[in-house]
Amino acid sequence: MMKDIRIAPSILSADFSRLGEEVRSVEAAGADLIHFDVMDNHYVPNLTFGPIVCASIRPHTKLPIDVHLMVEPVDALAMEFAKAGADLISFHPEATQHVDRTINLIKDSGCKVGMAFNPASPLHVLDWTLDKIDLILIMSVNPGFGGQSFLEHSLDKIAEVRDLIDLSGCDVWLEVDGGIKVDNIASVAEAGADTFVAGSAIFGGTDYKNIISQMKNRIS
Repeated sequence: MMKDIRIAPSILSADFSRLGEEVRSVEAAGADLIHFDVMDNHYVPNLTFGPIVCASIRPHTKLPIDVHLMVEPVDALAMEFAKAGADLISFHPEATQHVDRTINLIKDSGCKVGMAFNPASPLHVLDWTLDKIDLILIMSVNPGFGGQSFLEHSLDKIAEVRDLIDLSGCDVWLEVDGGIKVDNIASVAEAGADTFVAGSAIFGGTDYKNIISQMKNRIS
């Protein structure tokens, strides 16, 4: 039986000139999380936004704010996002020198913690951390830019992580980010994902409720 399904619109694709309104609109349209793609022009070749943007939209939504840190180093910015109102913070294990320490810092800040994996990143760190985290984020594109096409080989990696979670008995969300749209969300869910980040697929249209409803209907 499929677990609870969550749609997380990525504000990277929103209209920045009216960000508060955009966040309120996707919440009203049925979104379950608000996703922040934080890029530093160092770990990835793009620069997006920092904690002040998180703090500025926090009053505009009651939804959990799901922060994906594509930054190096991790710890200081993770703490700033926790103070800015984030609820869940994910980081890439290769971007920090001490994975266990970073996990504990985020948890001690009161946030849930996630581990993010690029398309070619190995999963072996999960052997030592799966029981300590709340979410695993599989990137189905190479991180750095929105609007990329879904990498089909990601389905095998998603299925592998689903098996790891199920065998562990841990309550861990499996999130996928990159190229998610109405036409492929069912196959991503079948592979084992339960949380879906979508940017341009949602914000690229005008009827957010219709798009989110279509996504949920494809995997219900």
